[in-house]
Amino acid sequence: MSDKTLLVLDAEPLPRLGRLTGRTRILHTDASSLAGHLPHADVLLVWDFTSRAVRDAWPGEGPRPAWVHTASAGVDHLMCPELAASDTVVTNARGVFDQPIAEYVAALVLTWAKDLPRTAELQRAHEWRHRETRRVAGTRAVVVGSGPIGQAVASTLKALGITAALVGRTARPGIHGPEDLDRLLSRADWVIAAAPLTESTHGMFDARRFGVMQPSARFVNVGRGPLVVEDALVEALSRQWIAGAALDVFEREPLPPDDPLWEVPGLVVSPHMSGDTVGWRDALGAQFVELYDLWEAGKPLLNVVDKQRGYVPGH
Repeated sequence: MSDKTLLVLDAEPLPRLGRLTGRTRILHTDASSLAGHLPHADVLLVWDFTSRAVRDAWPGEGPRPAWVHTASAGVDHLMCPELAASDTVVTNARGVFDQPIAEYVAALVLTWAKDLPRTAELQRAHEWRHRETRRVAGTRAVVVGSGPIGQAVASTLKALGITAALVGRTARPGIHGPEDLDRLLSRADWVIAAAPLTESTHGMFDARRFGVMQPSARFVNVGRGPLVVEDALVEALSRQWIAGAALDVFEREPLPPDDPLWEVPGLVVSPHMSGDTVGWRDALGAQFVELYDLWEAGKPLLNVVDKQRGYVPGH
């Protein structure tokens, strides 16, 4: 057995770590005991990617894990100044959720365009009411976030005949910069938020941005909850500045049962599930084991996060 210690911040069900079992020392912890274990761990696997415990427990000076991996695309839940300033390497689950999220977005677009909720309502009422629906081919989408998830969303929408423009942190071939966003929003039928949460993206979809959109536009957030000023979205829907919206991520998760967002007309609420397809946890575990093999062999890790920017660079 290796003399290295792998610490796992647990969530149910526990990760299947396959060939690491019996090969390295694996310790499991919860948020309450994380701080006591961190100085003795070589690697931290943040399996509970909804927890903010790492931010509170991360040691300042002294021993700390050399590598932290989070089983999520976003890293805002664990980044803190002490971790960002340390020499600890941070990696994420880039690649696992891209296509599932893209399919989820495409499903929402088609559901709206083909008026499927109304069809289900009329069937329950035994009411035969012929209607015309909308073609998605030839419509326009703006996908904000040019990482793997945003790219997968744009590619999937293009397969439906939708013209999809990608907006990233900086302009480059095939990707628009932030300076083009308002112009693109004003012409878009579908607006998809798939950006990481950073200082520059926090609250980027506010009253002004919703006001720029067409009254027929629909908005989807599959990025991070704080990308959206939720009160501004509620106002945009109530005033019919936009035709509809879907949120899969929220400022507060889980969304409390008494939260008014549940009852907003024109808003689809889903419980942070757009990337979670059958077998997703096994895929996350397998990805971590592959990264661990690289780390143990002294080879460069994949999915290394720029801790100042808050995402994996190069896209």
